Amino acid sequence: MYKFKPILKTLVWGTESWVLSGVPGSESVVAEGPEAGKMITELYPGTFPLLIKFIDARRDLSIQVHPDNELAAKRHGCSGKSEMWYVIGAEPGAKLISGLKEAITPDDYVRLVEENRITEVLAEHTVAPGDVFFLPSGRIHAIGGGCFLAEVQQTSDITYRIYDYNRPGLDGKPRQLHTQEAKDAIDYQVYPEYRTPYEPKQDAPVELVRCPYFTTTLYDLSPAADGVFQTGGPELFSGQVCRKTNSGSAFPSAASDFLIVIGLAGSGVIRTEKDETTLTPGEAVLIPASDGPVSFEPGPDGLRLMTTHP
Repeated sequence: MYKFKPILKTLVWGTESWVLSGVPGSESVVAEGPEAGKMITELYPGTFPLLIKFIDARRDLSIQVHPDNELAAKRHGCSGKSEMWYVIGAEPGAKLISGLKEAITPDDYVRLVEENRITEVLAEHTVAPGDVFFLPSGRIHAIGGGCFLAEVQQTSDITYRIYDYNRPGLDGKPRQLHTQEAKDAIDYQVYPEYRTPYEPKQDAPVELVRCPYFTTTLYDLSPAADGVFQTGGPELFSGQVCRKTNSGSAFPSAASDFLIVIGLAGSGVIRTEKDETTLTPGEAVLIPASDGPVSFEPGPDGLRLMTTHP
């Protein structure tokens, strides 16, 4: 199992902590253990497919959109970006933007940006801890001030900035907008719902997002005297996920060659056949499939975590 040194980024609106990254120029470095100091590129062949962040927004982020794989490959020679947000904390009244609330054309979009009116057609959502938003490439979005969230995304740092409230960057100069680039990237369809619905459950896996790039599952584990939360079979995720309780419930899990465990609240211990490590909020742990089945042992205050894999 691997923990990595967080990559802290200070931005005009707040901070990001990249806890697991294969983005060129921002590759994660192993924080501890016998392979401390190694980069993710030395552990994983090719480009690591997922980027895990914690985002603390003290002010509103710019309104932006990400290109899909086809457009990103054509323009930048890399993958596009689909992502998801799990809201960990939110100040009273905190909001975020996801999607359009009324239909516009590409020409309408350009005009509204030029007139500083683009926010009039965007869907704004008041948020609370536990809210989830899936943001496929092409969806206009922005995180509002007062939101603290975990983000799972494709490994890409391509962002088209649509609008930034006419504010200066850290260098005192206006930040660049990408009006024309975004025009071709935006999904102009209006959808009936942008928040990702799910039914919270205690001591049971809850799948939040399944898309071509990642599957993310939430576990809210209460302290238990009878054991651990066991995941995997002889091959890590080709078997079953099951809670070792009196009920003996079992849940299927998808195949993958690694699992990322993301700490959201509480604390606990992660164990495999080869290793064990602690998990606290704000951490991500990378577990190779070769480590065998994984178990989570909640601490005295319980343990809330997400797992994700391609």
